[in-house]
Amino acid sequence: MAAVLSPQLRIRPMERADLDRVGQIEVCTYPWPWSQGIFSDCLRIGYCCRVAEFDGTIDGYAILSTGAGEAHLLNLCVAPESRRAGLGRQLLEAMLVEAGLSGAGRLFLEVRPSNTAAIELYRKYHFRRIGRRPDYYPAEKGREDALVLVRHLDGTDV
Repeated sequence: MAAVLSPQLRIRPMERADLDRVGQIEVCTYPWPWSQGIFSDCLRIGYCCRVAEFDGTIDGYAILSTGAGEAHLLNLCVAPESRRAGLGRQLLEAMLVEAGLSGAGRLFLEVRPSNTAAIELYRKYHFRRIGRRPDYYPAEKGREDALVLVRHLDGTDV
């Protein structure tokens, strides 16, 4: 009888060697992607940068900044061919843990109102809308607002 190994997901720190694949995912996902330099700067500055590696292939990533008792999810992205398989959820859970470990009481993020899949994911994880940033994102016909969401990590709901 032969053992069949199931595919393994691993969330690990992003390395410089990962930037080409991270950049590929970014470019095929967003019409206005982050540059390779932005990702490189996030690593250099010491932001919490993680990749989701599925059977040795990077299929997603997340970037988190922390400071002054708060955290900000700057980017969370899953490759188009790997969406709807739980990678976004697992990356978000990893970032919630990292934010908590940093001592942050709240985790903030911005999301496009048109990104309904992301909004639904954040809603399931008890993020709530606290504001709107007008004209935050570039869009096909000018600019698109950003919804500002927060999740309290310290048990408060303020």
